[in-house]
Amino acid sequence: MSSTVLPDRAAVVAMLAAFGQRAAEQVPDTLGSLELTWLTAEFEQRYGIELELSDEQFAAVRTVDDAVAVLRAAVLATAPAAPGADADAAPDAAAVSGGVARS
Repeated sequence: MSSTVLPDRAAVVAMLAAFGQRAAEQVPDTLGSLELTWLTAEFEQRYGIELELSDEQFAAVRTVDDAVAVLRAAVLATAPAAPGADADAAPDAAAVSGGVARS
């Protein structure tokens, strides 16, 4: 069993709430580019993961749920392989996650 903690919607909303020092209930479902840029930087700092999103991937994140999906994929892509897993059989994590590198 993995001990990897995946960001959920509540965690992402909490990070976004810190932007502008607002309550979680005040975070809109739709994200602007400034909020997404801030969220990306906050996420990278908290999780020690560098996101390398293409312009298309960045533009595709329009809602909190979109952000949750991208951030969860980033954590999963950097999680260590399970003991006994065949590393040669696993796809490239950065390719699967759309450009994520461990810092």
